[in-house]
Amino acid sequence: MPKKQKRKTTHINNDTILVACIHMLLIIVCIIMIYPLVIVLSNSVSDPIAILEGKVKFLPVGFNMESYRKVFANKDISHSFINSFRYTLVGSLLNVVMTILAAYPLSRKDLVGRNTLMMLITFTMFFSGGMIPTFLVVRSLGMMNTMWAIIVPGVISTYNLIITRTFFQNNIPSELQDAALIDGCSNTKFLLQVVLPLSTTIIVIIAMFYAVGHWNAYFGPIMYFSRKANYPLQVILRDILMSAQSADMATSDTVLSTRFFEIERIKYATIVIASLPMIIIYPFVMKYFEKGVMMGAIKG
Repeated sequence: MPKKQKRKTTHINNDTILVACIHMLLIIVCIIMIYPLVIVLSNSVSDPIAILEGKVKFLPVGFNMESYRKVFANKDISHSFINSFRYTLVGSLLNVVMTILAAYPLSRKDLVGRNTLMMLITFTMFFSGGMIPTFLVVRSLGMMNTMWAIIVPGVISTYNLIITRTFFQNNIPSELQDAALIDGCSNTKFLLQVVLPLSTTIIVIIAMFYAVGHWNAYFGPIMYFSRKANYPLQVILRDILMSAQSADMATSDTVLSTRFFEIERIKYATIVIASLPMIIIYPFVMKYFEKGVMMGAIKG
């Protein structure tokens, strides 16, 4: 066999081994990431005594949906679900609009002082006013017990602003803008009819980032809301868990409390309930995240 053919065969074999190793590594990573999720789901529908004894290794033991029935028996759950969806929808929409309106001008080379503005904006990533000044501002503006209290203070994320600006700079050619202006297209029309249709990937990505942040928020609502009717899902689930723990601490040490065993299952049920909406949404936007990974790739 000629030397050249031997080298080619060896090269192919090495590539095959490398690809196989990468696949094995990815499978191991997937198992490590999926296993905790399966355990949480299994624990939420397993017998509480089996959970405490560590018998739940993968599949449920003593299948029972009682924990979910107890969580949803709370009348505040349905109302808090509506609140969370409202805060997430309105907040994410406003976040995306404001981020685009800020990122697009900063991506334009003809904006005077844009580097100085970006330095000032980036400065806020490391130094902020703090919790107490923010609370005083929200209260002085009369936003307490309204959804604007948790939306307006963080209406623009500096990180999302930077990646959106970078996307506009790298993917919207300046020649396209010059051609549009020559044809009589205004800046507003260019943004709405040219930039936004070409920026679906980054819009979906930052919208998902903002939505997850709003859905998981509980510290802001606790700080700004004094009415239980305004609480989102995360706060209500936290209250249910804390009340269950408090009730268990009040029981006698000599009596085996059934609630003690139910607490463990309720913990896992609350985690599943709080995580499920985002888990359902993610597969529909996964393709945009895959495109986002390639944003910085070298194009041929």
